[in-house]
Parts: sequence; structure tokens; C-alpha cells
Amino acid sequence: MLFTWDTRNLCIVFRWWRVAGPMSLALSLLAIILLCAGYEGVREVSRRVEARQAAQLSTHSISASTTEKGEHESSSLLRVGRDTKGAAERQGTIIRATLYAVQVFYSFFIMLLFMTYNGWVMLAVAVGAFVGYIAFSNKMPSTKTVACH
Repeated sequence: MLFTWDTRNLCIVFRWWRVAGPMSLALSLLAIILLCAGYEGVREVSRRVEARQAAQLSTHSISASTTEKGEHESSSLLRVGRDTKGAAERQGTIIRATLYAVQVFYSFFIMLLFMTYNGWVMLAVAVGAFVGYIAFSNKMPSTKTVACH
């Protein structure tokens, strides 16, 4: 495949997603921008879920350590606290793994868009990442890098 700016009969990922004229090009580029901005939204949701679960687990840890220092509480109460924390950890792991799988699928789809080697599509991917970052990443930079994109 060769890099090109040509838009005549441009096929984007699927056989049915073809650019036939200026209007379909504009709509396709807008769709790509929205898709890429949406990816940044998914990343932000993932960051928020991770932060919320970390806070919940630290709350479980604090309450468990307070209970362990308490005056001769029954061992069954301690076990219930540990089971609750373990269940929360398992549920959190499943949710984080699901969000991670969505991110991986989404990022590979964006990679396929970029691999059309069409300059317009590549620019739309970059613009979508820019728009998504502005819209969703309003905090300090995350620990994830472009390599995790």
C-alpha cells in the first residue's frame, strides 16, 4: 500500500464504507473524528473507574485494619470483611479487564483506519484524538502513553 491523498473510490475498513464524492468524504471524516474522540472518552471512563475502585479498596483496607485492632471481635466478622473486600477486588478486576478489552479493540480499529494510508483519514484520526483529549482529558496527564493508544 502507498500513502495517498486520493479520495476516488476510497474504501475505509469495510467494503460498504466507500467514499464516492465530496459529501461522503466529509461524512466519513466526521465519523472518524467522532470515533477517535470517543476513544478518548472510553479512556477517561476507564481512568475514573480505576480511581473509584482504588478509593473503595483503600476504604476496605482501612476498615479491615481498624476491625483487626478492635477488642476481641469474633473471627466470623473478620472473615465477612475479607470476603467483601475479595468480592469487590474480583468485581473490580472484571470491570477493569472489560474496559481494557474495549480499549484494545477500539485502538486496533483506529489503527486499521490509519492503515488506509490515506492522508485525509490520517488527519481525521489525529483531529479526533485532539478533540477527544480536549473534551475528556481535563486533568493531569495519565500514566498511559501514546504506545498504549
